Amino acid sequence: MPPAREPARPPADAFAALPDPGQAGTLDELVERLRWLKVWAGDPSYESIKDRVNAAWTDAGRPVGELARKTTVVDCFRRGRRRLNTDLVVAVVAALHPDPGYVAQWRQALRVVGGEARAATQVRVQDALPPDPAEFAGRTVELARLRRAVRQGRRAGAAVTCAIEGMAGVGKTLLAIHAGHFLAREEPFERVLFVNLRGFHPDPAQPPAEPAAVLDGFLRLLGVPGHKIPYELPARASAYRERVADHRALVILDDAADAEQVRHLLPGSPGCLTLVTSRRGLGGLPDATHLTVDGFTAVEAEAFLRRAVPDVPVGPDPDAAARIVRRCGHLPLAVGLIAGHIRGRSGWTLTDHADRLDERHRDRRLDDRVELALDLSYRHLAADQQRLLRLVALHPGQDLDAYAAAALAGTDLPTAEAHLRRLRRDHLLQDATPGRYALHDLVRSHAAGRAADEDPPPARRQALTRLLDHYLATAATAMDTLFPAEAHRRPRIAAPATPVPDLAEPGAARAWLDAERHTLVAVAVHAATRGWPAHTVRLSATLFRYLNGGYNADGLTVHEHAQRAAGDLDDPRGQAHALTNLGATEVQMGRFEPAGQHLQRALTLHRRVGDLVGQARALTNLGIRAARLGQYGAAAEHHEQALVRYRQAGDPTGEARALGNLGFVEGRLGRYRAAAERYEQALTLCRRAGDRTGEASALGNLGDVEVRLGRYGPAAEHIEQAMALYRQRGDRDGEAWTLDSLGILHTSLGRPDRAVEQHRRALEFFRDSGGRDGETYALNGLGEAAHAAGRPAEAVTHHEAAHALALEIGALDQRARAQAGLGQARLALGDEAGAQRHYAAALDLYAELGMPQAEQVRAQLAAITETSPVRR
Repeated sequence: MPPAREPARPPADAFAALPDPGQAGTLDELVERLRWLKVWAGDPSYESIKDRVNAAWTDAGRPVGELARKTTVVDCFRRGRRRLNTDLVVAVVAALHPDPGYVAQWRQALRVVGGEARAATQVRVQDALPPDPAEFAGRTVELARLRRAVRQGRRAGAAVTCAIEGMAGVGKTLLAIHAGHFLAREEPFERVLFVNLRGFHPDPAQPPAEPAAVLDGFLRLLGVPGHKIPYELPARASAYRERVADHRALVILDDAADAEQVRHLLPGSPGCLTLVTSRRGLGGLPDATHLTVDGFTAVEAEAFLRRAVPDVPVGPDPDAAARIVRRCGHLPLAVGLIAGHIRGRSGWTLTDHADRLDERHRDRRLDDRVELALDLSYRHLAADQQRLLRLVALHPGQDLDAYAAAALAGTDLPTAEAHLRRLRRDHLLQDATPGRYALHDLVRSHAAGRAADEDPPPARRQALTRLLDHYLATAATAMDTLFPAEAHRRPRIAAPATPVPDLAEPGAARAWLDAERHTLVAVAVHAATRGWPAHTVRLSATLFRYLNGGYNADGLTVHEHAQRAAGDLDDPRGQAHALTNLGATEVQMGRFEPAGQHLQRALTLHRRVGDLVGQARALTNLGIRAARLGQYGAAAEHHEQALVRYRQAGDPTGEARALGNLGFVEGRLGRYRAAAERYEQALTLCRRAGDRTGEASALGNLGDVEVRLGRYGPAAEHIEQAMALYRQRGDRDGEAWTLDSLGILHTSLGRPDRAVEQHRRALEFFRDSGGRDGETYALNGLGEAAHAAGRPAEAVTHHEAAHALALEIGALDQRARAQAGLGQARLALGDEAGAQRHYAAALDLYAELGMPQAEQVRAQLAAITETSPVRR
């Protein structure tokens, strides 16, 4: 995402003309234009806007439970949002100016800005330098200046920042990486951090990385647990600087968009060296040494070329090498490309190549010399290699493997691998990670232009269709390996005509999904917005269980696009399943209001098409939502209805889930033996159906109930079995809940320090995945463990955090638990009046929920009142 900007000021005629949403580059700017639109429309009240929206929705047949509230309408006009409810904002726009064309402009702007905001948070960070480039040569002057700056900074006890600036292709990144290795050989760094900030990526779907996301990655690499990473950007920057203080650290910030993008990423501590590369001047960086990098000197360029092609004879012209590098403008990228081209032409001398370059040379502009090098490198590839390069440039992700290349080209795997090796040898591809390849921005732009010129639109579409088929089919295979018991719920995907990896083993299936997760999200977005909506709908249905295991932000992106794609296709069944997946993801994240709206819409659509399993899934997630809100009667009703439908459909996996969910409700109401019976029934069904994920859930829940019943031995056994299954399947969300269960078990067994360890790990998982509901559980668990360890002040801190979050998301049971914990901690601190207030609040909440803890709290409150009544 571009660096944060001040809110846009309204133009002088902002309230006389309709604001243009297409000019907004961020969510804040879009909200600002929505405010202008409200004023333009006569500044109606929020209540009036809400009534107009609901009238339109009612006329469209939307159920009462999905109608908007005034508070949600007001939220649409608040700055500082990380996402917007697209349907509601579009409805608000229509209420303010019901012109279909104008409403369509807003819908498109929301898609673009919302997608860019999410894409900007996707960034890969590394805690090691990339390999020292073997082809590096020259740059002695620049290296000497860097070494001098480092020594001066060390003598002055100051941090050192070096901005390496220059046009694309001059080798800024190679210089930064080589300098890092060079300086580390003189004195090793204790910490190394590297990130590509994507400041100038040619694909709009790959916007500049958000500084907050980079800091999140850096802090994790520096050993900061997820739950300790602050949310706000300035606080993250402070935590980052504190973490690297007193260490000799090297930070490389590659391809920065501008100084603002990197300002918060500078460590600022003595002994730290930061190398920033950018195509722009970074004059805004404080106290930075600026290195403007031009092309090689003639001597450096020639040395680079001779090292790259040592076995090619010079021929009759002794100055041939000098002529070649001069035609390349002494630009490192161009010289490297020409070297690759030379290696591929056996029998030619350097003189022959110099003569050919002279023939092709058109003018003396430096940029054109890159184009000349690219053009020559491209033209002397075999036709199949040319075609593959063009097609790789169309790939929507950041990198790809040989299987994806084979799909694009419609060829076999050995041929694709051979072509990729040749393109890498010729510097037209770069190594991303072992077995994966990426394109330099300039090469991507050139190859994409060639594709537009040489490949007719139907051929390009066929190649991308093969690629999307490959990802969809391979994802389906991986999911069938990992979650075979739910295969009947996922769409049946035909095997592609191109090669696919062997994913028959769970480890291989999980590794593939993990390696391709970012790409799969990019593919889903690309397919939805570029003409393959059915692929996105099926990807959403295919990947749901994997994404639901701890990748909630990715799940939101995929399922939101799938829901819109199904709407574009007029596919009510696909839309219903995408809405169910979206609602289930939002429940995981504690976003209960939008979750309820999406699940109710899904249920209506499932009923319309007569999909019993779809109805049961929507009802199941509505039940989970109700239970997490403390609405146990409604939860039980939803789960009973889901159980009936699963049995009608003959779906034992679903039946087991419904039984387990009913067990959860029984347990919340204190009926622990009945809950245990439900979980044991679910466990039997899951094992019979081979549903290992359901089995893990049933085991973990059974262990929770057994803790309540005082059966600590069986509880420990069942919880550990659940943990083993979740870890075997890589289910991060399930692992987090099981860690929380272990924490409760250890507290019950009088081992509070071990409990704290488990709850902290659970909290880290929940915060990583955005599971705010789980975060309240872990915080309360930490508070209870701290109290058991005799640290009541620490318990207060955790319970207050749990209460604030539970209040925000509407989790009544965890609010009650936090209030009870605060009462207990305040009493231990000698604050009887405070304890009485908290216990009274807990009693009201528990009584409202009908939970058995009400009696225990009532007794604790009575004991305080009897010994030290509060004077009124």
